[in-house]
Amino acid sequence: MLEAYSNAVVWIVVFSFLVAFFLAFGVGANDVANSFGTSVGSKVLTLRQACILATIFEILGALLMGYKVSDTVRKEIFDLEMYTDEEKLLMMGNLAALFGSAVWNIVATFLKLPISGTHSIIGAILGFTCVAKGFRGIRWKTLGFIVASWFLSPLLSGLVSVAIFLLIRRFILSKENPGDAGLTALPLFYGFTVFVNVISVVLDGSPVLRLDNIPAWLAATVSGVVAILIAIIIRVQVVPRERQKGVSSREQNELSVENPIAADENAEVSDDSRPEVANLFKSLQVMTAIFGSFAHGGNDVSNTIAPLVSLWLIYANNPDGETPAWLLIYGGVGISAGLWIMGRKVIETMGKDLSKITPTSQLCVPF
Repeated sequence: MLEAYSNAVVWIVVFSFLVAFFLAFGVGANDVANSFGTSVGSKVLTLRQACILATIFEILGALLMGYKVSDTVRKEIFDLEMYTDEEKLLMMGNLAALFGSAVWNIVATFLKLPISGTHSIIGAILGFTCVAKGFRGIRWKTLGFIVASWFLSPLLSGLVSVAIFLLIRRFILSKENPGDAGLTALPLFYGFTVFVNVISVVLDGSPVLRLDNIPAWLAATVSGVVAILIAIIIRVQVVPRERQKGVSSREQNELSVENPIAADENAEVSDDSRPEVANLFKSLQVMTAIFGSFAHGGNDVSNTIAPLVSLWLIYANNPDGETPAWLLIYGGVGISAGLWIMGRKVIETMGKDLSKITPTSQLCVPF
C-alpha cells in the first residue's frame, strides 16, 4: 500500500500536473470551437467575446456538471481492483494516458483538425491498461456505451439540427412577415433551451451544491418552472422591444426599395439576409453557444483531467474519494488558456471553412 503523499512518487504527480495542463490546453484550442465557432463565423460574436464567454462557462460547467463524468472515466472503464498494491503502476499508466492524449491534441490543433478530447483520453486509458494488464478487467459494457455514443452523437446532432432548421424555415422564414412569426416563437425557443440546460445541472448534479440526490420528478419540475418563467419574461420584456425594432427596420427597407440605384431587380433575396430575422435570434444564438460551452465544460473538462484526478487521489491515499473541485477548476483554466492562445485556427475552420454560416442556420448548430 502506497503511503499518503509519498515522496517516492511526488515526481509523477508534478509531471502529471504539467502534462494535464498541456492536454487541457490542447482541448481548449481545439474542442471549444464546437461551441463558439459558428457564432464567430456568423459574426454574432467577435473572437474576443467568444473567448471571454467560453472561459466563464467552461469552468462553471466543469464545477456544476463534471463530477459524474470524471468518476465514469476514472472508475468505470476498467476494474481498479486489478491494481491493488500496484498503485505506482496505475499512477504511471494515468501519466502515460495524459501524455499520449496531450501530444495528439496539440498535433491536431496545429493541423487545424477538429477532434474530440473525449475520444483521445478514452483511447489513451484503454491503451495503458491493455499494455499493463491485457484485456482483463476491461468493462466492455461501459466501453460499448461510450463507443456507441461516438457514432450516435454526430448522427443525432445532425438530425436535430436539420429538424430545427426545417421548422424555422417552415414556420418563420417562409411566412410573409417572418419577423412577426419569429417573435411568436421566440419565448418557446428560450424556454426550451433553458429547460434542457437547467435539468442537465439539477438532475444528478454537483455534490458541492447538494444536487446529486435530487429525484428526477423534482428536477423536471424545477426546470419546467424556470423555463416557463424565462419564456414569460421574454414575452413581456423582449418581444415588444424587438417588435419595435422590426417596425423601424421595415421602414428603412421601404426607403431603400424606393431608391432605384440601390435596388437590383434580378437579385435573389435570402430569408437569412432580412435584418429583422437575423437580429431577432442574435441573443438566442449567444445563449445556445453559452450553454454549449457549459455542457462542454461539464463533459470534456472532466474527461481531460480524469486521469489526473485518479492519480491525485491515489497519491492522497483516497482512491475512492470525490473529485476535488480545485482540480476541475485547474482543468477549466487550462482549457481557457488553450482557447485564448491557439483557438483561433480551429474556430475559423468550424465557423468559416466547413460551410457558410448564416444567423438562422447558426442557431440550429448548438441545439
